[in-house]
Amino acid sequence: MELTLLGTGGPLGLPRPECPCAVCALSRGTRVRAATALLVDGALLLDLTPGAALAAARSGHSLVGVRQVLLTHPHDGPAVEVPAGLPTAGRVPDGRELTLISGHRVRAVPMDSPGTGYEVTSPDGERLLYLPPGGAPAGLPEGQSLPYDMVVADVTGRPDGIARLRATGAVGAATEVIAVHLDHDVPTGAALDRRLAAAGARAVPDGTTLYVGDYHEVPDVPRRTLVTGGARSGKSVEAERRLETFPEVLYVATGGTREGDPDWAERVGLHRERRPGAWRTAETCELVPLLAEDGPALLIDCLSLWLTDAMDRVGAWDDEKWADGGQAALRERTAELVAAVRATRRTVVAVTNETGSGVVPGTASGRRFRDELGRLNAAFAEECEEVLLVVAGQALVLRG
Repeated sequence: MELTLLGTGGPLGLPRPECPCAVCALSRGTRVRAATALLVDGALLLDLTPGAALAAARSGHSLVGVRQVLLTHPHDGPAVEVPAGLPTAGRVPDGRELTLISGHRVRAVPMDSPGTGYEVTSPDGERLLYLPPGGAPAGLPEGQSLPYDMVVADVTGRPDGIARLRATGAVGAATEVIAVHLDHDVPTGAALDRRLAAAGARAVPDGTTLYVGDYHEVPDVPRRTLVTGGARSGKSVEAERRLETFPEVLYVATGGTREGDPDWAERVGLHRERRPGAWRTAETCELVPLLAEDGPALLIDCLSLWLTDAMDRVGAWDDEKWADGGQAALRERTAELVAAVRATRRTVVAVTNETGSGVVPGTASGRRFRDELGRLNAAFAEECEEVLLVVAGQALVLRG
């Protein structure tokens, strides 16, 4: 099944008309994206957008052979002129199936928001799922027998939809996931590629032709990632984004609870509101047993609070206790953690703090914590396939 993406942008395209934002300013050349529209085997057009005929011509195709035009979502703005000879656009009722004269079968998939998704099966049996902007499936059966060959969807806007597809078996290890409906609320260029790769997806330029069912290397999701940065740098948000398309995640909070501390309670509350509802939470500093077990992906937030607890346990804040076995005990505990990270079979994303780039702590215990966290970060990073430094909300790839 041949699939040509006539456009890959949001409904208003990218850059948006008259928009002064940074992403729109950077959307030039191959980063320009028309509103998303798909041409399937020259016979089926999914979403009719302005300039569809010209977009098809630029990609070496024609709309002359199109026998069916289907819409996935309400199209706001001025009316779209239908090219001469093109059938009237319509929508298939949810759950109904349409068979085209070309032999393609199209089933309408119910969405959890306004719009319709389409499952397209070619005469040779390749299966494509196309979802509207802001939409995720509402009615896929649990334990779907076969994964789709390709899913084209709003990955950045509805990562939970990809997680749902993975949970039901609709997206498998070999499913190619293509991100479309790309708008100016997500970064462009390398930052977009990095975010999509973490979700096992990719974006392609307008006019790209893909072959559904052909082997294509699925982006390799790093199994162990360390995200570091300063206070309020956006490191926790970056870490959470790396797992938002996973069907199951265990969020490991190492900070515990602090009675009578309203600021801490507010921080914890903000983190909980931001996380997907399907994620589970464990409040513990016992990371080694979790890393040794099989199970869903782990998001550890954060190593600096884990180190605080570890230093509490060995009396590291007291100079005498530190000299009398405390240092050796702490090094043993951190070595156990690093060894567990090296041996783990789970997907792990860990958050930590950078404390060595600012003011030198004024106390011996403060300098001790800074030094030990630096050592822990370096050792932990050595065991990770990917290491990111987040500065002012921007992630810089240090490894991977």
